[in-house]
Amino acid sequence: MTIAGFFLLVFLVTMFGWILLKTSPQKLAFGLKLIIPVLLITTGGVLTLFNRGSVGIPLIGFGLMMFSRMRSVTRMSGSAQGTTSSVRSAALEMELDHDTGEMDGIVLAGVFEGQRLGNLAEHDLFDLLNELQSDEESVLLLEAYLDRRIAGWREDADRDPGAGHVATPRSGAMSKQEAYEILGLDFGAGAAEIRKAHRRLMKGMHPDSGGSTFLAAKINEAKEVLLNGHN
Repeated sequence: MTIAGFFLLVFLVTMFGWILLKTSPQKLAFGLKLIIPVLLITTGGVLTLFNRGSVGIPLIGFGLMMFSRMRSVTRMSGSAQGTTSSVRSAALEMELDHDTGEMDGIVLAGVFEGQRLGNLAEHDLFDLLNELQSDEESVLLLEAYLDRRIAGWREDADRDPGAGHVATPRSGAMSKQEAYEILGLDFGAGAAEIRKAHRRLMKGMHPDSGGSTFLAAKINEAKEVLLNGHN
């Protein structure tokens, strides 16, 4: 190996070590899956360039094989995880699974802060509902969750019959980030993806299908916010 090739290899190894030190533990596993095949391919290319093809070419082949396998596993993992939508209010963060239609959420404030709705007993949910009465948007989110979890709760629950809500409050203009989260899309999704996600969500959320008026309005608003950027 020439001196230039040796120093180039040292530089690549040094950069690799620097990346490892700067990368957060949460992202390190995924980063290694990408960095290692790239490093192998690059090193193999350098060795081949400096007449060390007997070592460099196998490194390139091994790196390409690792990269191809990583892409295959990533696609399978993404398909298995499915897509979720997220709607946040002052006291709740609600998630909707697009594949199953199931809802769950995390309490962000109050007596039940930090707990998942799915882990709360029914009487705790009604206590939370009463606690949130001054936060109309959070009440509407919780009511949407109760509609899916407890059939007939509006008639059976021993509470003020006027507590049901049909109006959709506005807590300010919806941001694009919130709109992407509601539709379960990545930033920069195209108009066709936006319309497809909107149609898929509305099939299960539209009030005519027994869904939530509040969430349906949120889904419609998210679509309008994102499509305005494509006009």
